[in-house]
Amino acid sequence: MTPGTNPVVEVTSVGAEAAEEVYAVVRAAFADRPPLDPPADALGETPETIARALGRSRGLLARSDGRPVGATLLDRRGDSVFLRRFGVDPRAQGQRVASLLLEAAGRHVPGQRRVGVLARPELPATVDFWRAKGFEDGGTVGPCLQLWRDLPTRHEVRDAEAMRDLGWRTARLLEPGDLLMLSGELGAGKTTFTQGLGEGLGVRGGITSPTFVIARVHPSLVGGPDLVHVDAYRLGGIEELDDLDLDTALDEAVTVVEWGAGLAEGLAERRLEVRITRALGGETTGDAGHGAVPGDLADHDPRVVELHWVEGR
Repeated sequence: MTPGTNPVVEVTSVGAEAAEEVYAVVRAAFADRPPLDPPADALGETPETIARALGRSRGLLARSDGRPVGATLLDRRGDSVFLRRFGVDPRAQGQRVASLLLEAAGRHVPGQRRVGVLARPELPATVDFWRAKGFEDGGTVGPCLQLWRDLPTRHEVRDAEAMRDLGWRTARLLEPGDLLMLSGELGAGKTTFTQGLGEGLGVRGGITSPTFVIARVHPSLVGGPDLVHVDAYRLGGIEELDDLDLDTALDEAVTVVEWGAGLAEGLAERRLEVRITRALGGETTGDAGHGAVPGDLADHDPRVVELHWVEGR
């Protein structure tokens, strides 16, 4: 590192494998705060409780020159996500770690409508930090002040690599039984998004448009949910899925349905609607016939991807 420059801080999405590092940051951060009454719940965490939380919803870990310096747990609740155990190692103060973690949280929870945090009023500098970042008061929970900030549900995607990355990040939020409904013109990038989704889920590859087989099952290679990729264009009704003899139950898989508006809503109690359009307006490249486009996102125009969680059938 060049003298006089700050270390490079990198923030990555992590699971239970990083429990020891996340625990070390949380312990250092919360132990450095003034004594509170009642004490902060974070001081009761162990590597085992952190591992369970990361296994459910993952988290973010900031490293500076390879050393863990900041962390938070991502706790998804409906269309919101809470930043739990948000902390920075005292030795890393002044490196913008907290701001970088917050920026990364916005990127790693696509489709969530808002982000929330809990802060103790006895720590005014902490409360002021969140308010300066655009968080607004949302009442109290026990001894804590609850603060909220809206998250962007609209993402501009510049190319196929960025589309796959958005799919990968979306996959980290999904659970067995989740349903995604993709809409967009031919060549919009639906299959490219699904390829990234499959990489994030850790399923067997080879994801292509399912046009000619209606549905494909991509088994998990990591013990997670399978990916069921459905083309509903030629289905008379979503009940016809029952006749496809799929190798996995939909409530144990993540199901992605293209062209499913008006058909697939009954598959799950909640769904993530993913709408892809061209950022510059107009139609995406492709022939008039369904499935005729030779390559997804082939025209290289930027796309706008809107993600919205919808509750109810």
